[in-house]
Amino acid sequence: MSADISINRKALREYHILERFEAGLELKGTEVKSIRGGLANLNNAFARIENGQAFLFDVDIQPYIRASFEQHLPKRVRRLLLHKKEIERLMGLTQIKGHTLVALWMYWKDARVKVEIGVGKGKEASDKRQDLKDKATKRETDREVARFNKKHA
Repeated sequence: MSADISINRKALREYHILERFEAGLELKGTEVKSIRGGLANLNNAFARIENGQAFLFDVDIQPYIRASFEQHLPKRVRRLLLHKKEIERLMGLTQIKGHTLVALWMYWKDARVKVEIGVGKGKEASDKRQDLKDKATKRETDREVARFNKKHA
C-alpha cells in the first residue's frame, strides 16, 4: 500500500510554503476505512487555530459504503493533533497578514493518518507566471540533456 493518501497540488501552485508541520488527525472508524479505500480528497483543505486547538476544514472523506449504523459527515471539521508549542508557533505565524495554514499532503505513517500542513503566503499573478516559465525552461533543458545523452551514449 502506498504511503500517499492525497496531495493538494493546488496549494503549491497558489502559495509560497514558508514552513511545514506534521500533524496527526483525529478520525472516526468509518473515516479510516474510507481513507483505506481511497475516498479522501485534500483539495481546498485548510487549517485554523481556534480556542488553543488546531482544526482542519474542507477535507472531503466520502462515507464508507459498508458502515452499519454510524456514518460520518464527508466534510466535517477534524481536529489536528499537535503539541502545544507547535500550536502556539502556528498561531503566531498566522497572525502575520497574508499568511494562512494550508493542508499539503495526507499520508500513512505506521498505520496512522498524518497531514502535512504548511504556512503559506499567497502568490501574486506574476509569481505564478514566473513559476510556469521556470517549469517550461526546466522541461526543455531536461529534454535537451536527454537527447544529448542518448546521442552520445
